[in-house]
Amino acid sequence: MRGYVTLATIVLVLAVLAAACGETEPVVIDEPDETEEPEAPEEPVEEPDVAVPEGPYEHLARAEAGEYAGTSVHLLGQWIEAEGDFFARSLEGFAERTGIDLTYDGITDYETVLSVRVEGGNPPDIAQLAQPGLMREFAQAGHLVDLSTFMNTAQLESDYGEAWTELATVDDGLYGLFYKADTKSIVWYPAAAFEAEGYAVPETWDELWALSEQIRDDGNGAPWCISVEHGDASGWVATDWIEDVLLRTAPPEVYDGWVEGTVPFTSPEVTRAAEIVGDLWFEEGFAYGGATYINATWVGETQDPMFHEDGPRCWMHKQAAWIPSFWPADPDTEEPLFEPGVDVPFFYLPPIDEEYGNPVLGSGDLMLMFEDRDEVRAVMEFLATPEAAEVWIVEGGIASPNSAVPDDWYIAYAQQETARILGEATTLRFDASDMMPAEVGQGRFWEAMVEWIAAEGTNTDEMLESIDAAWPSG
Repeated sequence: MRGYVTLATIVLVLAVLAAACGETEPVVIDEPDETEEPEAPEEPVEEPDVAVPEGPYEHLARAEAGEYAGTSVHLLGQWIEAEGDFFARSLEGFAERTGIDLTYDGITDYETVLSVRVEGGNPPDIAQLAQPGLMREFAQAGHLVDLSTFMNTAQLESDYGEAWTELATVDDGLYGLFYKADTKSIVWYPAAAFEAEGYAVPETWDELWALSEQIRDDGNGAPWCISVEHGDASGWVATDWIEDVLLRTAPPEVYDGWVEGTVPFTSPEVTRAAEIVGDLWFEEGFAYGGATYINATWVGETQDPMFHEDGPRCWMHKQAAWIPSFWPADPDTEEPLFEPGVDVPFFYLPPIDEEYGNPVLGSGDLMLMFEDRDEVRAVMEFLATPEAAEVWIVEGGIASPNSAVPDDWYIAYAQQETARILGEATTLRFDASDMMPAEVGQGRFWEAMVEWIAAEGTNTDEMLESIDAAWPSG
């Protein structure tokens, strides 16, 4: 499989550039003449207080003044390949200016590795995490540093607003910073091939189903590109589908209760959402390669059949705006072969029940602080600034929850189009599995999706019951 990485490490090590020390002449101390009267000692001069560098974040200002040069900070995350490169490059300017050595490791099987390291007493200084539910567990276990104890919370609230800071708050402490945000309710498709076949972008669920049937019946391959393999996170793609469908078929209060555990997985609403997803995924000829391909193919390669040299082998791919980072590139230049919005645009996943309007499912990535040292504080404060994501925003097309990011940085197709979709949304909700307790949302829910796919949706009731059984008591 192209580009599959079992363990990718992207390391950014920027050496401290110290001024060369020139040799000095030895200092000669003259012995006093015994006949001379000794001079009275001079009055001691009181040293003036050293001014604290200015800026909204104290440790960041001190770092910019060079106070932490020669120290090291280690960051761990799940961003690999192009994503990991964008993040590492976003840190370079800060590291060069401050002399802090920054090391970023991007790995697969991420949630498992991070949890093992934390529980084993060997956490990174800073870690990226996409699951606020697991963040809460780390915070409640005493593993995380409360950012409100040293960061300028007024500045944070001004830049991020109440919604994003609330998502990172546990028991009145602030334990994370949201670095980037994603919109998941979108479907990518090959524009030229669509036009050549006379296919129209669907605006309702019935039209989406009819288009899927048409593509299959035309003999043009499978309408859907779907896969869920992602190491220890395999299955999360299926949870996204169920979440998006639930928002389209039930009131938002049901979704909220589901996240909190008061609405069970076996409820009529969640059961119906799973059945709707199953009807589409397991309809004969709808998903490229069938259940075996879905479970066996890495999520970064889901869309590859769409780019087949003889024309699309699958035509629609529901995935967030980050997926172009994994599209095929020229092997010689590493330049992308397909342009988002030109070669492959996306459309909004259509509503199902009209009464629930146009809901949007989103997610985000947090930065967590495990070790409390001055230089780590400085890096966390830097990550709260627009500059910390500038490279990835401008070149990689991500969106930041930081309202201080200049509007003219958002020039990419995905940024502008998702902004339009968000502006038309009637309901906005965060990824449910990411908000649930880890043993449910990032545990049994993910695992059960893989089993459900293997059974081609024939075990829906048993699958949902098993997830309810995993919910922690009390």
